[in-house]
Amino acid sequence: MLDQAARRITGPALDRAARTIAATGVRPTTLTAIGWLAGVGACVSVATGAWTLGLVLWLLNRLFDGLDGAVARQVGPTDLGGFLDIVADFSIYSGFVLAIAIQVPEARLACVALLVAYYLSGTAFLALSSILERRRADQHQDGRSLRFVGGLAEGTETVIAYTLFTIFPEHAELIAWAFAGAVTITVLQRVAEGVLTLASDRVLASRP
Repeated sequence: MLDQAARRITGPALDRAARTIAATGVRPTTLTAIGWLAGVGACVSVATGAWTLGLVLWLLNRLFDGLDGAVARQVGPTDLGGFLDIVADFSIYSGFVLAIAIQVPEARLACVALLVAYYLSGTAFLALSSILERRRADQHQDGRSLRFVGGLAEGTETVIAYTLFTIFPEHAELIAWAFAGAVTITVLQRVAEGVLTLASDRVLASRP
């Protein structure tokens, strides 16, 4: 829900940094790898109760996630880069929730619910993105490797939720339930958009 506004705010600064980084010859996949390692560190930190370090590493992970895409736009995006980026994101998103479950036992059921919601949301997102790519729906592209279907819980909301986890770990169960609800609403939004988009395409295709 907040991703477009966040990109408008952070985009110019990321693009300026990306031009400098691209000029040094650093590849986007290198930034993806560094960001992923920071994310792994965040997960380990949270799992062991090092909340402040977990917060710092989580925010570094998000910074590098923004930079790798910005650099890719400077030097030319690749399918491999897009693939690695989405795998890195999903692995850290889920790993962070697992870390919360390890460190905060009373939040484990809420974390399971959140992971299930993630699974359904990711399925709807990737399935629709794949179908639209097969149909060459270029008008929906925004410069990223995949066609992102909006919803209540997007990347910016995830940054906020995970930041709250590290600042208020004593409320991890409540945060996990609330975010699981937001992701579930996103699942319904993505399924509805997929049904409406694909059904309308079928109607248009059947016309003479």
